Amino acid sequence: MRYVDLPEFGAPEVMTLADGPAPEPAAGEVLIQVKAAGVNRPDVMQRLGLYPPPPGASPILGLEVAGEVAAVGEKVERWRVGDSVCGLTNGGGYAEYAVVPADQCLPIPDGLSMVEAAALPETFFTVWSNVFQRGQLKPGEVFLVHGGSSGIGTTAIQLAHAVGARVFATAGSAEKCTACERLGAERAINYREEDFVEVVRKATEDGGADVILDMVGGDYVDRNIRVAAKDGRIVNIAFLNGPKVEINMLPVMLNRLVLTGSTLRPQPAEVKAGIASELEAEVWPLVVTGKVGPQIAATFPLEEVVEAHRLMESSAHIGKIVLTV
Repeated sequence: MRYVDLPEFGAPEVMTLADGPAPEPAAGEVLIQVKAAGVNRPDVMQRLGLYPPPPGASPILGLEVAGEVAAVGEKVERWRVGDSVCGLTNGGGYAEYAVVPADQCLPIPDGLSMVEAAALPETFFTVWSNVFQRGQLKPGEVFLVHGGSSGIGTTAIQLAHAVGARVFATAGSAEKCTACERLGAERAINYREEDFVEVVRKATEDGGADVILDMVGGDYVDRNIRVAAKDGRIVNIAFLNGPKVEINMLPVMLNRLVLTGSTLRPQPAEVKAGIASELEAEVWPLVVTGKVGPQIAATFPLEEVVEAHRLMESSAHIGKIVLTV
């Protein structure tokens, strides 16, 4: 098969196309003939040498794919050769074939293309586990997401809006803010021009945000604490501005805040299987009816993976970047 090789860490140009043997599915795995693969920020971090794959995972980049089942391993009961699926990989998505745990695969929702389906797993698993499982967002609550125009952000806005939450988002341009509001944000805040703490506090009559999803970190950590509602839950999933900060714990105590976070890739297989099951039951019907869906910013053939990563690093896109295979 052809795959994207990473012979060394560094800039996008270190990635090259290579040929090698296709993987074989072990027990509980399926082999997918990849038609499309999502590009995500963790791929960039791995390329830079900052996010190593967990033990036993493929060193090839790529955390989500869509395609057809080409082979099944032992003990796989649900999937058959020829089934169209999308799946959350543990690595290996930037290739013509990828092995994926069978329980981390989902049927492609009716009406979606392979490109759209490939944009689902990583972001939907992440948002569901952090906003709804960990953050316990409920209808009527106030939700704030940073990076609202990213793949994670556009997904979080749609899902929170779909369950009846009041949604606020931050983004870095007027165009991105408009996109966030089109997807269901009550108010999108251009962080280059406005203070999200002041805007959300004013809009909620000083009530604040019940759940905050943050991938920025840095000085946003303290500001999240200041904008959080009583009994608020602040969930960190990345730290683009750095993970080390100094905070005042007094408002955390006085307002009974929860500061938490997670990474998806290292979690046990049974946890990811549980997320997949809940997504299929709770979210896939919303995708089928069009209430929620992937926002595709750009597609690139596998041969242009360098350009795809350049776009990801520019943060100029709105939604998801997908490789076609």
